[in-house]
Amino acid sequence: IRFNDIIGQEPIKKHLQTALAQNNVSHAYLFCGDSGSGRHTLAKAFARALLCEQPTPDHDACGHCKSCLQAASANHPDIRVITHEKFNIRVDEIREQLNNDIQIKPYSSPYKIYIIDEAEKLTQQAQNALLKTIEEPPAYAIIMLLTANEGMLLPTIKSRCVTLTMKPVPLPLIRQYLMEELQIPDYRADICAAFSQGNVGKAK
Repeated sequence: IRFNDIIGQEPIKKHLQTALAQNNVSHAYLFCGDSGSGRHTLAKAFARALLCEQPTPDHDACGHCKSCLQAASANHPDIRVITHEKFNIRVDEIREQLNNDIQIKPYSSPYKIYIIDEAEKLTQQAQNALLKTIEEPPAYAIIMLLTANEGMLLPTIKSRCVTLTMKPVPLPLIRQYLMEELQIPDYRADICAAFSQGNVGKAK
């Protein structure tokens, strides 16, 4: 997954690629949007671009260096996806997978990236534990929070993140994507695009 593969979300892609170009990357990002809106895809594309060994002139991942191949097979040592067992993300899971781990320098990259999907499931204690790290992260650490409900997050966490909110993708773009990528006939692509309300995941 690269920025070029993502349909829509141009302002967010531009923001992230400009940050890469200017070497002005934040330590914490909050990707907000419903399931299927592209928040996960964007976070992954950003992680790959950050760690790519031979980025393209427009600061996208090259797709074929060692780092890109490791990321594509989901076993990059410097991209950590926080996993959780139950309905919420508990404080011990944040401590073990993030707070304790973040002190260890990156294995092979300039950055070490933590992705927390469904961040709205963080318990209050887990959020407080995370806040300590977001307030004083190591220079190489980047934390990405993905959520469908940013209202569940502490204002203190939100104030320290760069917030990127997914916008509905224009329907003609979704229609074109369905026809070209998924080989769907035009009449079906029309219906799926209309029902998707600009959400690519729903359209698929």
